[in-house]
Amino acid sequence: MTWLEADGNDPTPMGERFQALLDRPGIVKAPGAHNAMAALLAKEAGFDCLYVSGAAVTAAMALPDLGVIQLHELCDIVRQIRRAADLPLIVDGDTGYGEILNVMRTIRELEDAGAAAIQMEDQVLPKKCGHLNDKLLTSPDDMARKIAAARKARRHLRIIARTDAVQQEGLDAGIARARLYAESGADLVFADGIRTPEEFRRFSTECGVPFMANMTEFGRTPYYTAQEFEDFGCKVVIWPVSSLRVAAKAMQDMYGELAAKGTLIDKLDAMQTRADLYKTIGYHDFEALDDAVAKTIVPDDLRVTGDASNSAKAGR
Repeated sequence: MTWLEADGNDPTPMGERFQALLDRPGIVKAPGAHNAMAALLAKEAGFDCLYVSGAAVTAAMALPDLGVIQLHELCDIVRQIRRAADLPLIVDGDTGYGEILNVMRTIRELEDAGAAAIQMEDQVLPKKCGHLNDKLLTSPDDMARKIAAARKARRHLRIIARTDAVQQEGLDAGIARARLYAESGADLVFADGIRTPEEFRRFSTECGVPFMANMTEFGRTPYYTAQEFEDFGCKVVIWPVSSLRVAAKAMQDMYGELAAKGTLIDKLDAMQTRADLYKTIGYHDFEALDDAVAKTIVPDDLRVTGDASNSAKAGR
């Protein structure tokens, strides 16, 4: 069933669907999906919750993760991912796109776009990835006011408060901020750039609400498994930019080979076939909605061999 059909999606508000995942035993695994295709592939693999990373979305737009994306651009991506996968989405809302009134609008716009949860951080613009140096922090009270405003505006969206204070102010200060944010209305908290099992355990036990961990690659946090994060007491773990990184590396290799050889015949086994692509996006389900559209027959996967001038594989 496609998203175009009235019965195509679960009508339960996304925030409530996310809460149901939080209420289950075990950790919630939320891989990043930087676009709708990535979301479909993650769903196909069995994931029931996804993360929409500001870093991945901006990188896909060839922009740095410095708070330059606009709210309407984020909402467009969230809407595409939600309608494609129909899964609860944790959405990176950066600093909330402004102050109190802006934050309240951000909450409503993301709810309307189909988000299940928003993550907001206690930085000021220009914000930076939590694993980088010299981030500029807002005061704890200012962040607490934003969280309270978000709570007032939300209908079902869950609120995740992120603190980047550990590197600048120390672990105890980061935990104190997390506790304040929880008291101000955050449903979960998240401290970025922390390293050790002891730090994760302290946040998980002392922040007062469920804790979300970030397993980004090439950052400050060592490579822990989902089971290890669960053992540390974390309730959610994200892999925010992995899909973008893998896709970008694969495209980099592909373009390099095409430039060097003028053919991609040796890359076919690294490609999703036409048939698999159509299955993933539900191509034939869309065709079936209009009997004026003839059902597509996928061409045979031909494996032609011969000299270089004839080397090609049709049907892809």
